Amino acid sequence: QVQLVESGGGLVQAGGSLRLSCAASGSIFSVNVMNWYRQAPGKQHELVASITSGGYINYADSVKGRFTISRDNAKNTVYLQMNSLKPEDTAVYYCNGRSGAGDYWGQGTQVTVSS
Repeated sequence: QVQLVESGGGLVQAGGSLRLSCAASGSIFSVNVMNWYRQAPGKQHELVASITSGGYINYADSVKGRFTISRDNAKNTVYLQMNSLKPEDTAVYYCNGRSGAGDYWGQGTQVTVSS
């Protein structure tokens, strides 16, 4: 079983940067896909970025060129570097991992971007 804990959220001004971390209790090497989702008030979950165990990366169109997902297997941690933040990026961000053994979710971390 893999347990995920997000950190790094907070309040930032538009145009600023923030780095989210997702620390896993177990190795993420064997997890097929790690994802970052977000949910804004009144909206459902949106897939922001994903990275596979083989290093394949994909982003939502709304964050391409601004966000970067990365993985550090030695530290069992996935990161989401968020640059040029916009007020519409305000949401609770969730780390997610998927494998044949299960579907894992963190508790989420709040990101608020002020204008």
